[in-house]
Amino acid sequence: MTPPPARRRRTGANSTVPALNLLRRGAVRRAQAITTYGVGAMIAVDQESFIVSGLDGAETRWDRDESPRIHEQRLSRLLGVSHFRLPPSSAESSRDGLRVRRFPLMHSCPECKDLQRHRSFNSPPGSSTCGTCEADLVPSRFVIACEAGHIDEFPYWHWVHRSSERGGGSGATAGTCGGTLKLRSSGRSSSLRSILVSCTCGTVPEVSMEGSFRKNALKDLGLRCRGTRPWLGTSVPAQSCAETARTIQRGSSSAWQPVLKSALSIPPWSDGRADPLADRWSTLRQLEGRAAIEGFLHGAFPDGPPVSVDQVMELLAAEREEDPQGEENPTFEHRYQALRNKEYERLRAGNSDREHSHGEQFVCEPPFGDPKVLGPLGVTGPMLVKKLREVRALKAFTRLAEPDSATEAHEAALAASNLNWLPAMEVRGEGVFLRLDGERLHDWETALATGARVERIRFAHQKLLEQRATDPAHVPVSPATPRMVLLHTLAHVLINEWSLDAGYPAAALRERLYADEQMAGVLIYTATSDSAGSLGGLVSQGEPERLADTLHSAVRRAEWCSSDPLCVESRRSGTGGTNLAACHACVMLPETSCEHNNILLDRALLVGTPDDPELGFFSNLLQV
Repeated sequence: MTPPPARRRRTGANSTVPALNLLRRGAVRRAQAITTYGVGAMIAVDQESFIVSGLDGAETRWDRDESPRIHEQRLSRLLGVSHFRLPPSSAESSRDGLRVRRFPLMHSCPECKDLQRHRSFNSPPGSSTCGTCEADLVPSRFVIACEAGHIDEFPYWHWVHRSSERGGGSGATAGTCGGTLKLRSSGRSSSLRSILVSCTCGTVPEVSMEGSFRKNALKDLGLRCRGTRPWLGTSVPAQSCAETARTIQRGSSSAWQPVLKSALSIPPWSDGRADPLADRWSTLRQLEGRAAIEGFLHGAFPDGPPVSVDQVMELLAAEREEDPQGEENPTFEHRYQALRNKEYERLRAGNSDREHSHGEQFVCEPPFGDPKVLGPLGVTGPMLVKKLREVRALKAFTRLAEPDSATEAHEAALAASNLNWLPAMEVRGEGVFLRLDGERLHDWETALATGARVERIRFAHQKLLEQRATDPAHVPVSPATPRMVLLHTLAHVLINEWSLDAGYPAAALRERLYADEQMAGVLIYTATSDSAGSLGGLVSQGEPERLADTLHSAVRRAEWCSSDPLCVESRRSGTGGTNLAACHACVMLPETSCEHNNILLDRALLVGTPDDPELGFFSNLLQV
């Protein structure tokens, strides 16, 4: 999506105008500041290109009314911050918004064909036009990036002069030849071969951009990543980087991918009573005994603590229950899994709205119908989640590497300094939770054919993780197990089915998987805060008889794909071969709906294959 046309910030004596009278360039929705145009992402506005600035100083710069604090203690503890902030609004009346910096700096003029930095064109203030031709400048289509998250200008000078550098001609320092770079298109085709770059120095021939996207194209020029981080500003020094940069298109989806972490608000945190203590939890955790906690509360709140001592004790006990069990030095993934375990327990146990106050943000009840109708299908324990709140925080971002396959070492920071907060958004909606029958699932996942098929996915994913890892001794373990891939694919076909049957757009629904040795459940819930959020339409799909009909229809629909037999007989598909029988014509979803970026999918685990129909967990539904 391209934001609206550029607008100038209004000036005057209005107190809402910030001290710096910065130009306003377009607008984005608050949710996009987390998922699409977050810190470090490039954003196009009309003929110009910018990169979203880092968060240094944003805590004081963002207006508290426009960018309120968000509290979710379970997620705050996991990410090591005290609170979250909703990104500021881009409305015309807003005090301040997301700040951006011009990037890339290399521009070309479609008239005189000059290719140089933006400031060298002598554009009039506030515009992006050639000072000579008065034509709109075009930002460079190409940038370079590495898997450590750095991004930089494409080295046009080195690309043009590569023949003289190899032959020992002119020096390797950019610009030493004294010429001016030119960029033009031959117009013969839309390929890279038609994009031609030359230098007026006359010592090198005109070259095309063909081959610039090769993995080792820059390495062959003797260029390594310079470790630049333009989203943090020019005053922040570059990092040392051993990665080899690669050429990408400015608008490529691999140029920026968010690392999002989320948590559901579940009791006892879901009624908001712990929010006033958000800034003091780090101290409360270190206190032992009721007397110490009571003394601290009365000292911190002279007018009386907003939460009773008994409630604080209950909250601290609930927090300790989420500590990873059996792990002396738990990793981030272990702690994140412990957070999911507690959510799974709460979704199974339920939570009636009648038992709590009107402010309760989590209501989960069993359906009125008889769930026994789901028994023959291998599904059990459906729950209607009538109210839920999810907080999604932007922890970092990656370039080139998928967030699920990247290690923390490859995550790029949102600021040069350490932050005690992160940008986040909250979603309030509804959902349906269901589990798979444990006994039947155990028999299915221990079958040799099932294990052999999933092992191909796991091996490919593990190999991808090893390639991404900076330390070969600390490679994360692939989560691809038979039950995980089965649950993941089941969630996708259910979302597709509900998007057709219940009228929900697929992008308005989201999955949340609970899969390990002790868990086998999936929550499908509304993933947007607009009109599709909490109208009751999704909850009604969880009634047993209707859910049974949905499962029958979804499984039958998954039996056939318009790309068959190529799809179902595929030996590897997806990123690095991390899918099998899965494509955009059958089970893949919009990226915002999937927790794993459309990898670790195989519909053959649902319906079987032509050679082995019994492989599918739901193959019995196809025989009716």
